[in-house]
Amino acid sequence: MVTVISVVLIIAALFMIVTVLLQSSDDDGIGALSGRSSDSYFSKSKAKTFEAKLALGTKIAASVFVLLSILLLIIK
Repeated sequence: MVTVISVVLIIAALFMIVTVLLQSSDDDGIGALSGRSSDSYFSKSKAKTFEAKLALGTKIAASVFVLLSILLLIIK
């Protein structure tokens, strides 16, 4: 039982790492100072949906990670 939980815990941790690394930063860089932005409405809305899915995946993976960590602590 502990082995199965440990494997799922590692998978959740790896998934959380991948989703966090795939998320783009909110920093617009020096373009924000000059007011120049190359994003159109359609590219922003497309990025928002992908970003929303990544954020949801990160939240789910973090929740699974925390719950399985607590469960492993209780079992051991």
